[in-house]
Amino acid sequence: MKDEYTAWKADDATKDAVLDDVAARIDSTNEAILRGDTAAPTLSFYYRDKALSGAVAWIQAYLDAGLSFTGTTRYYDPKVTLAPGGTTATVRYCSDESKGFNKHRKTGKVDRTPSDQSPYVLYDTRVEKNGSGVWQTTALTSHRGNKACTG
Repeated sequence: MKDEYTAWKADDATKDAVLDDVAARIDSTNEAILRGDTAAPTLSFYYRDKALSGAVAWIQAYLDAGLSFTGTTRYYDPKVTLAPGGTTATVRYCSDESKGFNKHRKTGKVDRTPSDQSPYVLYDTRVEKNGSGVWQTTALTSHRGNKACTG
């Protein structure tokens, strides 16, 4: 599994730090799915509150289905909005999952059957800077097929 981040810079040190931690959060989630580990320590490092329980449930759904994944997911078009005070931000970004595929854990077989769902997903997140300076995701929603993400 490979994550690609296209134009994942904001030309602002604080916004770039936000994007770095959001990318690390994405990577940690994917790594937890690949390892089949809902208790991976990186999850509570990059998530908290409802977003953490949502991530654990997402990973568990993969495990319950006997799935992992393989291929490449591209993340692009990030937009960071910092709230006054500098400890909260929203991040909106897109992903292209057209080169990512489900993989059966037991057999290792990759399912390349074309999906009838859009491979493009719009994400809206809220992040908060913790006492250690890590931008933790506290809320996360996704919208598959949103027209804002067309490739």
